[in-house]
Amino acid sequence: MIHPNSEIQEFDITIIGSTGNLSITKILPALLKRYVDGQIPENSRVFCLARQKLNDSEFINLLKKNTPKNTGGSSSLIKKFLSKIKYYCIDITNPNKENLLSFQKCLNDDNKIRLFYFATAPELFGSSANFIKSNNFVNKKTRIIVEKPIGNNLPSAIKINTILNKYFKEAQIYRIDHYLGKETVQNLMAMRFANQIFETHWNNNSISNIQITVSEEIGIEGRETYYDTYGAIKDMVQNHILQLVCLVAMEPPSKLDADLVRNEKLKILQSMQNIERLEDFSIGQYGSEIKINGAKINSYLKDSKNHLSTTESFAAFKININNWRWKGVPFFVRTGKKLRKRVSEIVVTFKPVKHFIFDQSIEKQIKPNQLIIRLQPNEGLKLLLMSKEPGPGGIRIAPSFLNLSFSDTFKKRIPDAYERLLMDVVRGNQTLFISKDEVEAAWNWIDPIVKLIKENNFKPEIYKPGSWGPKSSNELIEKNGFKWYEPVLD
Repeated sequence: MIHPNSEIQEFDITIIGSTGNLSITKILPALLKRYVDGQIPENSRVFCLARQKLNDSEFINLLKKNTPKNTGGSSSLIKKFLSKIKYYCIDITNPNKENLLSFQKCLNDDNKIRLFYFATAPELFGSSANFIKSNNFVNKKTRIIVEKPIGNNLPSAIKINTILNKYFKEAQIYRIDHYLGKETVQNLMAMRFANQIFETHWNNNSISNIQITVSEEIGIEGRETYYDTYGAIKDMVQNHILQLVCLVAMEPPSKLDADLVRNEKLKILQSMQNIERLEDFSIGQYGSEIKINGAKINSYLKDSKNHLSTTESFAAFKININNWRWKGVPFFVRTGKKLRKRVSEIVVTFKPVKHFIFDQSIEKQIKPNQLIIRLQPNEGLKLLLMSKEPGPGGIRIAPSFLNLSFSDTFKKRIPDAYERLLMDVVRGNQTLFISKDEVEAAWNWIDPIVKLIKENNFKPEIYKPGSWGPKSSNELIEKNGFKWYEPVLD
C-alpha cells in the first residue's frame, strides 16, 4: 500500500531516445514497478520517441524482453501498464510532420504535469530542448530530466547548462544522478541529522578518516567508445563519488529544502582542496588477460579496441576539505572496473578511545569503531563495536557488529533509484537532483587533475582483474597511516 505522503498527481512523461539502453532497462521498468505498486494514477501516459521505425507492438516486444521478473505484479497489471505506452517514430532534429502532428494531438491537457526525459547523448540535449519549445509542448507544469554526463569538462558543462537555461528555468531542470536515489544514500541524511549519537561526533574531533569505494566486477563492454573518451575520473568521480562526498561532509541545512540541501553540497565542492601533486592520487588500467572461475577476462586494451589507450579504468584520491568540521580528516575515494567485487560502501572510521583501561597487552588488537554504509548490494548499515567475549575468566575484548539490513528490517522490496527519482520529478522535489552550480563546481575541481595527468604524461598503472586495483592505490592510503577497508564479500 502506498503511503499517503507518496501519492502523486496525474502526469504525462515523454522519453526522447526511448529505444536506447537507458530507457529500455532503467526508465520504463522503473515506471512499471511504480504502476504495479499503485503509485501512478490511471490517467497518466507514457510517450516514447525515437528515430527507429517501429510500431507500438514492435516497441512493446522490445520492452518485454527487458521487463524485470520481480515486479510483483500480475500479468494483467503489466499488460495494463504496457497499454499506456505510445511509440512515435520521430527524429527530434528533423521530425516527420505526420508523426509530429499525431504526437501533438496527444499532448492536449495543459493542466497535467508534463515530463520530458532526455535519454540521449549530451550533444542532443540542446536539440531536445529546442524540439520541445519550438513545438509548443511546454506548459506551466513542464519539467525536463537530463542524465549525466553534463559535459566532459567545465567549458562544455557551462555550454550545456547555458543551452538548457535558454529554454527552461532552473526550477524546471532535473539533472539526475541515480546514486542519489538509492535508499541508503537517503538514509545517510536521516542517520546523520535525526540521530544525536552520530551528529555530535560527525567531525574532526571524533573521526580519523572516511573512505568511499565504488567498485565493479564488469569491464567496459558495450560502452567502449564512451568510456575510452571519459575514463573513471570523468565517468564516476566527477559525479557519483563527489556527490557521496558532499552528502557525507555537508553541514545540516536549516530544514529539508531542495535549495538549502544543494547549497550545502555546493559549499563542500568549493571547500575541497585542489590536487596539485601526482602522489595524492592513483590511476590504473586493468591488464593481463587471465581466467577467473574458468572464464577468460580480457585486458582493458582488448575491451576498448584501442591498443594505445592510456585511459584509466581505476582512480583513487585523497581529498582534503578545508573547513572547520573536516580540517585534518582525509577522505579516501576509489572506483574501478573489473575489481574483486561489485560493491559501493562508505566507511567512517572513528578515532581510538583516549584512555584504554583494559589489559594493555591487547590494546594493539583493538579496532576503532567504524560505521559501514553499504549502498549496493544488500543495502544497509553496520556499526563495528568492541565488546566483551562471553564466558568467565576475565574480560576479553573482541570486535562485533550492529547490523541493519534494509531488506531484513523493513521486510519489503527496496525500490530502484530511478523509481524514487522519477516520482520526485512528478512531485517537483529537486532535493536529490544536482544543481547547475554543483555540476560546474565539480568540473572545476576535476579539470586541473586531468590537466596534471596530461602535462606529466602520467600513465595508469596496470592492475590484475579481480584485484582491488593497482599497488599505488594502497601506497596512497598507507603513506597517510591508514589501510583500505576491505568489503566483506557476502
